[in-house]
Amino acid sequence: MFTYDMSKAGNESLYHYLYQCIRKDILSKRLEADSRLPSKRSLAQNLGVSVVTVENAYAQLLAEGYIYSLPKKGFYIAQIQAPAQATRFNTKPSKPSHQYTANDEPENLDPKYIADFASNAADIESFPFSTWAKITREILCERQADLLRVSPSEGVFELRRAIAHMLLEFRNIRVAPSQIVIGAGTDILYGLLLQLLGFDKCYAIEDPGYSKISKLYSQYNVNFCYIPVQAQSFVAELEKSNADVVHLSPSHHFPTGKVMPIAERYRLLSWATASPKRYIIEDDYDSEFRMSGRPIPALQNIDVLDKVIYLNTFSKTLTSTIRLSYMVLPKSLAQKFHEELSFYSCTVSNLDQYAMARFMEGGFYETHINRARNLYRAKRDALLTAIQKSKLCKYTTIYEEDAGLHFILGVDTDLSDVEFCKKAEARGVHIRALSEYYFEAEPSLHKFIVNYSSVDKASMPQAVQVLSSIVG
Repeated sequence: MFTYDMSKAGNESLYHYLYQCIRKDILSKRLEADSRLPSKRSLAQNLGVSVVTVENAYAQLLAEGYIYSLPKKGFYIAQIQAPAQATRFNTKPSKPSHQYTANDEPENLDPKYIADFASNAADIESFPFSTWAKITREILCERQADLLRVSPSEGVFELRRAIAHMLLEFRNIRVAPSQIVIGAGTDILYGLLLQLLGFDKCYAIEDPGYSKISKLYSQYNVNFCYIPVQAQSFVAELEKSNADVVHLSPSHHFPTGKVMPIAERYRLLSWATASPKRYIIEDDYDSEFRMSGRPIPALQNIDVLDKVIYLNTFSKTLTSTIRLSYMVLPKSLAQKFHEELSFYSCTVSNLDQYAMARFMEGGFYETHINRARNLYRAKRDALLTAIQKSKLCKYTTIYEEDAGLHFILGVDTDLSDVEFCKKAEARGVHIRALSEYYFEAEPSLHKFIVNYSSVDKASMPQAVQVLSSIVG
């Protein structure tokens, strides 16, 4: 039976402290792979905590892939092979030389729709207009000289410092402001990365995934390949390719919503450490909106050899019209960026950067995220309830509803995906099929992406009724 001193949890929640203790024992091999964990009730009794505490700890471990469950048998330790502390490659420093992306650009909201489940726009009512306006006025009055001064290519220091603090507090990612680069949207940052990593590299893209990334690579005339996400092992397929760089979203894959298990993450890091020119681009979009348990840790969080380039955006948390994204570069690449690409101007206005920095430093961003998370959870629950109470429930299965601002709706229908979407649109509901996001892999049919962030709760029952009429 496990023995942990729960009094050492301090101010931390008991379930998260228990989760950390078990995870540490798994990674240190104190708990052997495929060994059975104690039942929730017996462990709770032994530790003197509630069953709910153990249940939540197990749920987080299960979501991250540290454990697996077998029906009517219980929970077991997963096989995890952490990469060895490989010798760093000696590389000479560079000489100084003074589809539409669903997480970036939302579709236009068309008032003719009862519900637009294809739009990933933020809820208009959730934007903190009064606070943002107040801060903007303060910046215009107090920082006039700074507003007219040329911003560093990587962005103003105040914003990069605020982002570094946020990453440490909420994602447990420890980086220096000098590693952060600000850009007007992730597509701008992708272009900078191509120049930084090299046009001679082969870039791997998730299949299914964002069509905009492949279009960008095509425009730059670089080699790229597709790696099937739903293969038995993503990394095994990656190793078969000649890719040098892989772009992926391990904490909430778009569009399937899946979370990459921890064992696969370690295999991915091992792949990256096998060559000095290999890197991982981690897109951590909408990680702030995990609806149950704690956010899934970023891949960058367990990278000890500086192989992960971390990207995120404020498009999902605030609004895509502000166009403010950032990337965190490994120290060696940050140095290379300053030496080779510092002649570029920062693509975000000083006003937006200073306003965002003050918004974060004043605690307004954290407050906004908490409110937005509650708002979107309420929207998700209202939509799921509407489905459960309708006849649509008999024909559908819900997948991956706990992570991010969309879920997958599996529909039992004889209609093709195209026919289903056209019928829905003709009746006022805009929805897109999962199969639209496949490139080369065999598409998953009769599954549809349901974005609910911009959909009014009052219109959800009517939208569900429309979908029911199509399959019923």
